Amino acid sequence: MQLRPSELSAHLAKGRLLPVYVVHGEEALVALEAAQAIRDAARQQGFSERQVLTVEPGFKWMELAASGQAISLFSEQKLVELRIPNGKPGVEGGEALQFYAASAPVDNVLLVQLPKLDKPQLSSKWFLALEEAGAAVGCAAVSRNELPVWIAERLGRQQQRLSAEAMDYLVARVEGNLLAAKQEIDKLALLHGSGELNLGDMQAAVANVARYDVWGLGEALVAGDAARLSRMLDGLKGEGEAPTLVLWAMADEVRALLKVGLGRSHGGNLQQLYRENRVWGEKQKRYPAALDRLKASQLKAALAHAADIDRIVKGVGSGEAWEELLKLGMRLMPK
Repeated sequence: MQLRPSELSAHLAKGRLLPVYVVHGEEALVALEAAQAIRDAARQQGFSERQVLTVEPGFKWMELAASGQAISLFSEQKLVELRIPNGKPGVEGGEALQFYAASAPVDNVLLVQLPKLDKPQLSSKWFLALEEAGAAVGCAAVSRNELPVWIAERLGRQQQRLSAEAMDYLVARVEGNLLAAKQEIDKLALLHGSGELNLGDMQAAVANVARYDVWGLGEALVAGDAARLSRMLDGLKGEGEAPTLVLWAMADEVRALLKVGLGRSHGGNLQQLYRENRVWGEKQKRYPAALDRLKASQLKAALAHAADIDRIVKGVGSGEAWEELLKLGMRLMPK
């Protein structure tokens, strides 16, 4: 059984817990909250004993089997937490997990905590066995497009909502930092009562805690979002990111736009072009509009500009690298 984090609360409220829960994914805050929700539900349903097992060098997988067989003097129901920090139980661990899943004790709940898993891990025998014995909660990263919904749902719990301007302001300042977003939302509950909050309320209360990575630069370029691109470059510069990596990310996106655009103009299959040029996910939806906006000559000129910036970074060209990176981005924005 698969559950989204947003479905977990309703599932847990139904009553009897499943014998196995697997929490996995890259969004640490969402994973932590999902695991805590399962702990709370277990406690409410009489699972008063808790045992934590961590898979690290020297771990004995027989401990997992023993946890299901041991009879406690203090409680008939037990929550067993199994933490696998690297997401790789190995051959012995995989077999132990399959064995446990096949005969999961009815008086125990096993909570398996894992990091982000790749496709082979998600289709492994041990993961599928755990999923079949209970439920797997995938905690994927909250994208920028999903962030307003995530924020609105959180604010709704405290009877608050944001105007459109206020939401845009908050999203821009917490993007890429979900824990900080939670902290800002909690702060709003302390500073303001229920109802709609406006842009002025946000500007007075919210700190700029956004964290950006270079991979988001391509999204801003494709979307033609000049303000976001400028914020990201300022943030990356402030965080000490190497301009070499920033330049590589931007130039790589320009090359992809050029190749996909040329391929499309020659009647190429768009999905095939996306695969060949590593254009994935939400970005695919924005590519057609970006290709309509940008001419091949613009993209070629941008690549030439990128080559000039590369010389600046290497100390053999004149100019300031970060200023030129911003100019490179702005030349690809809508006029």
